[in-house]
Amino acid sequence: MTGRDEFTGSRTNRAGAAPDGPLGGGRLPALEAALADARDLPDGPDRQVTLERLAERADAAGDVRSGVDARFALIEAYLLDGERWRLVEPVRRCRAAADHRPELLTDNETGLLLRYQRYAVEALLGTPRVGLDQTRALLHDLAHRVGTDGPDAPTVAELHCRIADHLGDEPTARHWYERWSGKRPGPAGGCPGCASARRAELLAGWGEWRAALGELEKRDGEPEPCTDQPERDLVAGLLPALRAGEPERAAAAHVRAYRRHRREPAAFPYLAAHLRFCALGGHLERGLTILTEQLPRLDRPSDDLAAMEFAAAGALVCTLAEEAGLGGRPLPRPAYGGRPATEPDVSTLGALLLGVASELAGSFDARNGTGHHSGRMAAWLAERPLTAPVVLPADDEPDGPDADGSDEASGSGERELMALTVDMITAVLDRRGDQYLVEEGDTVVGRWGGVVIQFRRAGERGEVLHARAMAARRLPATRRSEAYAFCNAWNHDRLLPKAYAHDIGEELVLAGDVATDLTHGVAPAQLTVLVDAAIATGVAYAEAVAALP
Repeated sequence: MTGRDEFTGSRTNRAGAAPDGPLGGGRLPALEAALADARDLPDGPDRQVTLERLAERADAAGDVRSGVDARFALIEAYLLDGERWRLVEPVRRCRAAADHRPELLTDNETGLLLRYQRYAVEALLGTPRVGLDQTRALLHDLAHRVGTDGPDAPTVAELHCRIADHLGDEPTARHWYERWSGKRPGPAGGCPGCASARRAELLAGWGEWRAALGELEKRDGEPEPCTDQPERDLVAGLLPALRAGEPERAAAAHVRAYRRHRREPAAFPYLAAHLRFCALGGHLERGLTILTEQLPRLDRPSDDLAAMEFAAAGALVCTLAEEAGLGGRPLPRPAYGGRPATEPDVSTLGALLLGVASELAGSFDARNGTGHHSGRMAAWLAERPLTAPVVLPADDEPDGPDADGSDEASGSGERELMALTVDMITAVLDRRGDQYLVEEGDTVVGRWGGVVIQFRRAGERGEVLHARAMAARRLPATRRSEAYAFCNAWNHDRLLPKAYAHDIGEELVLAGDVATDLTHGVAPAQLTVLVDAAIATGVAYAEAVAALP
C-alpha cells in the first residue's frame, strides 16, 4: 500500500472473473471491443469522454457489466488525472448497479468499490465543486455497509472526523477522532503508513503541537510499506516542531523532505508547509527561492485546497519579505496558456497570491455555509516568525543510518542480475514517488506532464523492457505529412524514443518506443537508469510535440 498512489493496480486483479463477466452471455462484443480500445487511448480528456459515452451506450443497451467496467475505468482515469471531484456520479451508478444485481461484482471488485466510495467522500475536502449533501449521503451509505464493528469502521470514523474539521466543527471532529485514533485503517481505508501523519495534521490544526509530534513518534512494530515515507511524516511535523521550540529538528526535516518534494508532481499539497516553515522560521530568502521554483505548479494544482494553502503560504512569505525590505525584488512567473511571462515584484506577487487564496477560501465557505477557511487563511497571514533562523543542513547531506558506507548503503543487491519482472518496474517507480496504474496484461502506465508512458515486458520470455510514450497533444489527420516529417526529423537527430505517428481516424497520436533486450537479466540499479531514461526522453518528446505550431 502506498500513500498518494493507493489506487494503483486496482483493476489488475479481477481474480475469479470469467472472460464474459459474472453474468455470462449478457455482454455485447462491440462494447467490449470499444472499451478495450478506450483503455489504449492516451490518458486525458479524450479518454474520459470516450469512457463516459461507452458507459451511456452500455446503459442504453442494457449491458450492465460493460457499464460497470466502463465506469471503473473512468474512475481510474479521473484518479490518474487528479480529478477526484468527478468520482461521485460514476461511484453512485456502480453502487446502484451492484445493489440491484449483487452477483454483478467479484469479491475484489466489491472491495474496490468501497475504496472508490471513500475516494469520492474525500473529494469534498479537496474542492468546493462537490456538494455537501452528496458527500454526506455517500458517507452515510458507506457507514451502513461497513457496520459499527467491521474492519472499515475506523475508516468511517476518520472520514467523519476530517469532514467535521473541514467544516470548522472542532467538537464533532474531536468526538470522531477518539473513535479513529490508534486504530488501523481497514481494507477501504487510507494508507496505514500515513495514518499517523493525517492524525498529526489534525492535532496541529487544533494547536496541540506536542501531541502531534507524539503521534508521529508512535510505531506499531515494523514500519508500514509506504512510498511517501519518511518524508510524509517529516513534513507533518515541520510546524509542530517549530512551535514546540525545536527549530533544529524542523530545519532538518524541511531540508530532507523538500529534497524529494521539490520535483515530485504529487507532492504539491505539502509545499504550503515548506513555505510556512521558511516564513515562521525566518528563512525568507529560501522561502522566496522555493516560491519562485514552485510557482508554475499553481497553474495546474492537484486540488483546490492545495492551491489555496500554497497561495496563502506564498502570500505570507511575500508579506514578511516586504516587511524585511525585499518588496521590490522581481520574481519570474512563466507564461501559461494565454498569460505571458512576467516578472512581478515580491509585493505584487504577494497581492496576487492573496487574491487566489481568498477566492478559493470563499468558494469553500460558500459551499460549506461557514467562514472557517477564510478565517483559517487570515490566521495564517497574520503569523510572524516564531524564532531566530537556525542554520539549515546542507541539501546534499546523506540521509539515514545507512549513509556510512556500509554494505547495505552501498546497495550491493542493486547490482545483482535477475529476470525482469513487473514488480521490479513498479519498484523503480515507487522509489521515484511516481503515480502509476497496472492495467490488464501487466502493463504499467503513468503520466509525466504531457506524456503517458506504458512499461511492459515483451518477447517470448518477457525479457525485453518495452516503453511506449504517447504525447497528450494530438494532431488532426489532415496534418499527416507534417507529423511524418516531425517523426523523421526526430529519429534523424535523436536515439530515443523511436518516434512514429499512429492514425486513429480523425486524429494522429504521436508516440515513441524504447525497447531494451535484457535476455541475460537486469540489475535493479540498471533498471532504474533505463526507466529514468525512458521517462526523461518521453517527456522531451512530448514537449517537442506540444511545441509544434
